[in-house]
Amino acid sequence: MSIAFNPRPRRPRFSPVACSPVLGALGAVDLAPSWFAEEDALEVRIARTARHRRAVSALLRWLTYAAAAVTAAVLLFVVGYILVRGVPALSPDLFQWEYTSENVSLLPALASTVIMALLALALAVPVGVGAAIYLVEYARRGSRFVRLVRVTAETLQGIPSIIYGLFGMLFFVTACGWGLSLLSGACTLAIMVLPVIMRTTEEALMAVPDSYREGGFGLGAGRLRTVARCVLPSAVPGILGGVILALGRCVGEVAALLFTAGTVAQIPDFAGQGIFALFDSCRTLAVHMYTLACEGLHVNEAYATSVVLLILVLLLNAAMRVVAQKMEVSKK
Repeated sequence: MSIAFNPRPRRPRFSPVACSPVLGALGAVDLAPSWFAEEDALEVRIARTARHRRAVSALLRWLTYAAAAVTAAVLLFVVGYILVRGVPALSPDLFQWEYTSENVSLLPALASTVIMALLALALAVPVGVGAAIYLVEYARRGSRFVRLVRVTAETLQGIPSIIYGLFGMLFFVTACGWGLSLLSGACTLAIMVLPVIMRTTEEALMAVPDSYREGGFGLGAGRLRTVARCVLPSAVPGILGGVILALGRCVGEVAALLFTAGTVAQIPDFAGQGIFALFDSCRTLAVHMYTLACEGLHVNEAYATSVVLLILVLLLNAAMRVVAQKMEVSKK
């Protein structure tokens, strides 16, 4: 025979009585305190609230599961549809060294994509990381200037890419006289991804504990050495996360590059022209895919280009994550 254990034992209830001065014991009245009834009502309310909270928690949990399932299903559907339509269209003609109207080769666009993305990151990463280091490590925290820069960076992140393209066309293409070129497109992309790199780097630096800085100062190191040897190594994974986001935007950009880099399908001739090849017009994979889809003559080749673009983004992201893991292991 098992005895149920009550985790909340009830207090014994006494029943004090009062005698009437006229009737004596016959007029005894029960004076049990009213807080016994209040305690019962409170226990009922607690039980009802607990049941309500469990129901709401279960509902929110299943809504979260449903949202995750829908997101994964949409992603798998999009990727699967691209692979089903694009993989059969892949052929050796798409990887010819020179582009023609017959083979619609994507190799020149692939080379231009890699060169432009690397050049844009080479321009944006030093400026963005340097600006973030100044705002976090050197500028007075909470100052009006710091707040102004942060608001400006957050505002620039929300500007449509077509606005950056118009700015690049008016400034780099027309005012600077660079024309539709690789350099104009790379500079426009660098301005686009600069706020992303700066904000992610700033968040990564602020996530580093102040004890790291205090330890460097306590050992007699200056601010520059403390930042370079103590703070930055701990913030590298977060910085690389921002670089990965910037890289994805550079590779997938279309609107801004139509106004700045052009649509010429050729590989910049650095071997013959040297640095002046930066002023050659070119097209990236995203622009190449957009051009083929708009023409309507090579839709299957456009899907094949999207497959190559998807694989390129995955490989670049994987490479960045491997570098971040290597740095994390070496730091430990």
